[in-house]
Amino acid sequence: MDFTYSITRCQARFPQVIKQAQLGPVVTITAREETVAYIVGRERMAAIVETIEILSNPAAARAIEEHRSGQTRFGTIHDIPE
Repeated sequence: MDFTYSITRCQARFPQVIKQAQLGPVVTITAREETVAYIVGRERMAAIVETIEILSNPAAARAIEEHRSGQTRFGTIHDIPE
């Protein structure tokens, strides 16, 4: 399903556009067939911010890279020292 609206169409259907964004998909707004803005729901935006925060943390980014390269070791709960 296409979630792209011209500015004029968005203005006429603003409540509907906001409801769509709340459900998860990013809504694209265009002017003269060029993308000029996006409307992003709160939950989706919170996930984006969280991802940015994680990736900006050097230790977290290093752990993700180690996992992707197969260097992560997994254990059991019994491997954690008391």
